[in-house]
Amino acid sequence: MTNTTVQLDQLSIDTIRLLSVDAVQKANSGHPGLPLGAAPMAYVLWSRFLRFNPNDPHWPDRDRFVLSAGHGSALLYSMLHLYGYDLSLDDLKQFRQMHSKTPGHPESNLTAGVEVTTGPLGQGFANGLGMAMAEAFLAATYNREGHTVVDHYTYSIVSDGDLMEGIASEAASLAGHLKLGKMIYLYDDNHISLDGPTSLAFTEDRMKRFDAYGWHTQHVADGNDLDAIEAAIRAAQADTERPSIISVQTVIGYGSPMEGTSKVHGSPLGEENVRKVKEFFGFDPDQSFVVPDWVREHVGEAGKRGADLQSDWKQRFEAYSQEFPAESQQFTLSFAGKLPEGWDSKLPLFTPDDKDMATRQASGKALGALKEQVPFLFGGSADLASSNEMPTKGELSFQPGHYELSNIWFGVREHAMGAALNGMSQHGGVHPYGGTFLNFSDYMRGAIRLTALAESKATFVFTHDSIGLGEDGPTHQPVEQVVSLRTVPNIIVIRPGDGNETVEAWRVAMTQPKTPVVLILSRQKLPVLDQAKYGSARQGVERGAYILSEAEGTPQLILIGTGSELSLVLKAQAELKKQGIQARVVSMPSWELFEQQDQAYHHEVLPPTIKKRLAVEAGSPIGWHKYVTDEGTTISMNRFGLSGPYEEVLAYFGFTLENVVSSAIAVLEGKPAGIEKKEVLS
Repeated sequence: MTNTTVQLDQLSIDTIRLLSVDAVQKANSGHPGLPLGAAPMAYVLWSRFLRFNPNDPHWPDRDRFVLSAGHGSALLYSMLHLYGYDLSLDDLKQFRQMHSKTPGHPESNLTAGVEVTTGPLGQGFANGLGMAMAEAFLAATYNREGHTVVDHYTYSIVSDGDLMEGIASEAASLAGHLKLGKMIYLYDDNHISLDGPTSLAFTEDRMKRFDAYGWHTQHVADGNDLDAIEAAIRAAQADTERPSIISVQTVIGYGSPMEGTSKVHGSPLGEENVRKVKEFFGFDPDQSFVVPDWVREHVGEAGKRGADLQSDWKQRFEAYSQEFPAESQQFTLSFAGKLPEGWDSKLPLFTPDDKDMATRQASGKALGALKEQVPFLFGGSADLASSNEMPTKGELSFQPGHYELSNIWFGVREHAMGAALNGMSQHGGVHPYGGTFLNFSDYMRGAIRLTALAESKATFVFTHDSIGLGEDGPTHQPVEQVVSLRTVPNIIVIRPGDGNETVEAWRVAMTQPKTPVVLILSRQKLPVLDQAKYGSARQGVERGAYILSEAEGTPQLILIGTGSELSLVLKAQAELKKQGIQARVVSMPSWELFEQQDQAYHHEVLPPTIKKRLAVEAGSPIGWHKYVTDEGTTISMNRFGLSGPYEEVLAYFGFTLENVVSSAIAVLEGKPAGIEKKEVLS
């Protein structure tokens, strides 16, 4: 290596550092410490290893890079700018400003080259797990002897904070079990977190911990030693059966007057200290956002090399397509986010002759039919497959040596599962899904939120959806979870009322391009509603709400039901009719889909002239007022449940035919206030 090359390397690294510092200072907000310390490892990775083409950020066989330590976003934006992505100096100058391409933490749907939305610590760590899983599955599915079309790495820069988060432990444990050798993480080991030195709370031997997880571990003593970092990455690549983590000893805020302290973690340096850090690196303190021509040309070589690599891949893919046209077509279709022709042809249509079934059972049948037709439907359960009605044979699942199998055994790792689904979706080529009990959706809430924010296509399957869970009691009976999920922007929550609504919920889940879908499913068996007698689930579910059973003549009130309570309001309609009261029954499996419809449809289903309304849902009443109006009410839950046989629990809290009928009559009489008496029992 020539002196000129060494000088260019250092000048490039220092340019990355100072672009980041300038961006943070101009915004007067951000985290300069990580870019100053971690720029050398990022530079080595991007210049000497990472396979990417900035002119085509979505090339399927590119390497994936995840900045799990998303607070160091200024580093990533500086890299993207210098390495040729669609991110200008002006964009860097708009760091953390409204509507810019450079938000405070990386957002994959805003900025070309950002692979996944990160920031909440630990999420990116687990996103990378999902990406590595997707790569292994796709390689095993498509590669043939003499034809390798999937062969790339997942890299990440992770921080002390990432490793402290529980989600990272979940993800690391699963990655080690799965022997994902193409998963290589660089740990920015600077011994500082926001409040002070990590010695205050984080003193375990991190590398021994990862040894125990089954990872390949290494330590680089000097974070500015480019050759040592390169050697460590090459050693990691050579270990094909273990994920790798490289502890790189860095100095947070390197080169600044506050280096090595928490003061440089999350605050701008200040004008005077910016001048000092520029002087330290030999830059003009009076100039900002400087990119020497030599640096731009030198760093740009990596992108040119990546373009050549993609060109070579395209030629190889064309040869592959000639020999394996069906596989090639499926590969292209999956990365385009499309579905095979006839993907829904085997979805079941249930009749009352099929007898009562839980919606989780109907979901299992729908999922089985879909997996026959959509080979890239990729997912599993957090150790509840038999309860979630998902494929249950562990020996026939995605495992070392059998990466071609599409059923995943996540283990009891809900949070990592959720973030892995997000990573899989952002990777492309698969449609991910994952299941657990609805109550445990709280454990994965952070991952669900980021999946929605990233506009990822993923399906969350939550069974055991209410106090109808029964004997397991209030620790496992979800009450507030459904409404909580409904508050998340860019998410579709569907609580189907019978088998056919469940099938249609899966149809919605498969066809949403940028919105995760949450399926809320019952443990207990429910009647299969007669499609010849009632409103069509096919048209109804996709519109969020529909008239399931019309009154004879003008309705006096509207009964609204979801999930396991839908059949109950149908029975109430029939009983009210015997008493001379005409009620319309509306099935409302999804608020979000209903809100997407126009006002005319809203008024068709819920006419503003009919204000007497009763909604029945075994969950929190929050949010229902919009649909029941001031003249209506709910039968719902505003307290935790009880342990006991589910029929007795539901009866105790008023989910009975008698209470629905009496409550409906009270609404008609203008006396809804006493309806929820069962909910306030202590």
